[in-house]
Amino acid sequence: MTVYVPEEFTPDEADILRRYFTNLEGPVFALVNLPEVVKGALFARYSRSSKSLRRLFLDEFVGELDISGDLTVDATVGVRRAEELYDRVFFDYGDDSVAQLGGVHLACEQASNLLTKVLEWGRLMSYLEQSTRYIAYDSRLGGRYRYMRDPDILGSPFGTRYVGDMDRLFDVYALLVPRLQDFYRARHAKQPGDSDLVYRQAIRAKAFDALRGILPAGSLSNVGIYGTGQGYEQLLLRMRSHPLPEARRYADLMLAELRKVVPSFLKRVDLDDRGVAWSTYLATTRTATEELTARLFPADEAADPADTVTLTSFDPDAEVRLITAMLYPSTHLPEAQVERRVREMSADDRLAVVRAYTGDRHNRRHKPGRALERLSYRFDVLADYGAFRDLQRHRMLTIEWQALSPRHGYVRPEAVDEAGHTAEFDAAMDRSAALHDTLVDRFPAQAPYAVCLAYKVRFVMQLNAREAMHMLELRSTPQGHPAYRSIAQRMHRLIAEEAGHPAVAEMMRWVDHSPEPALERIDAERRAEARRQLH
Repeated sequence: MTVYVPEEFTPDEADILRRYFTNLEGPVFALVNLPEVVKGALFARYSRSSKSLRRLFLDEFVGELDISGDLTVDATVGVRRAEELYDRVFFDYGDDSVAQLGGVHLACEQASNLLTKVLEWGRLMSYLEQSTRYIAYDSRLGGRYRYMRDPDILGSPFGTRYVGDMDRLFDVYALLVPRLQDFYRARHAKQPGDSDLVYRQAIRAKAFDALRGILPAGSLSNVGIYGTGQGYEQLLLRMRSHPLPEARRYADLMLAELRKVVPSFLKRVDLDDRGVAWSTYLATTRTATEELTARLFPADEAADPADTVTLTSFDPDAEVRLITAMLYPSTHLPEAQVERRVREMSADDRLAVVRAYTGDRHNRRHKPGRALERLSYRFDVLADYGAFRDLQRHRMLTIEWQALSPRHGYVRPEAVDEAGHTAEFDAAMDRSAALHDTLVDRFPAQAPYAVCLAYKVRFVMQLNAREAMHMLELRSTPQGHPAYRSIAQRMHRLIAEEAGHPAVAEMMRWVDHSPEPALERIDAERRAEARRQLH
């Protein structure tokens, strides 16, 4: 794997850390012996900090905790558990539900942006990922830019070129970040009521958003995960079958750390007749499908013209089924009978049901019930990889994506043109594409490391109306990144107009169609400062 840059801790710091982290050297480790609220708060801070989790704990958390009672604890040697009951119920009798009862907070550090998408696949887990909006990627780890250095690539004839080209991409990013900050400062003056911190943070976020497309998918990130033993088992089985070597190597690291905390839940992962057979099945079916696809669809076949967001599937009878689902729990009748009555209703009566069920939503967190899960939509999306990364984190839906490559072109933010840096941006894109094309024949799984986040990727999203309400309202807020904000707005319009479901679209009253604001993060930073002043 890439050479992990270990941290240095003083003897006193190491003595503290050993009580709460299962190792002090590697990029993967579990958190133990801490209150759940502390682990949750630590992960929440983690996503907006450039620090590692262990350093963040030392700098910002340990001083607030009473750790005197943990003097004799050493988490790095593993946590002893009463295994007999779990062995008998879970392993011997195969009761998978037992593995849903134990959870682990796990940190995966210095993971590429390809690996983070693998880590964040599972629906029944929670994730926080380091944000390109808050972290300056011109900072270095161990004197080197923060990108994946795959050992197979580095050991090949392409190794020197890979490092040189990736460094040049980061050089362009580092060059343009201060220039874009100057550009935005000149365009958006500091308001009288804003502190220097609020203004500075909003300007930084705006510049980082405009330039994140230059970062390659090999850029490193930190991910905090919380999941049950069952969730981790499924994740590890997928990772062990994945074509990306980095994913398989991290699976081994994760398994070693998880076994220090919930060993019984993961006994099947590397047994030949259990987990190994399962991972082999996943790898075999994927390979067979890819080979058949290559035969049926030539690689040089041109794609038909398509909009950025296309609604490919919806239920023309959705309104009837939705209102039926809304009424069903309040009746004593079979669903078919309820549906028959709904079909006989007037338009006014149907609308009255929808409005009664939806109620007066004072904010986007007020969600109607599960009746909205009765109908679903399927969208085919072509967007830059940066926007895909944000939308992929929504877990209560079905998302599938195609391989990242330069094939579909890239998105260049208008601000880059207006600031006079089109040439530098385009040169970085050309360098990225050329490096990918050089690597792809020999290293098909690793070649996307070289592809900048501005390049487009095609993906499909299938989601029910309740999840659509959550995602579209969240991702259309003014503080959101313009790339995914426009996708959410487009999806909402398609539901109303192309699907012909204006009643469903009306329920999503917090979808924001206002123009792009001057500084997306300024209001959020103002609220954050107000909260700080209260404390």
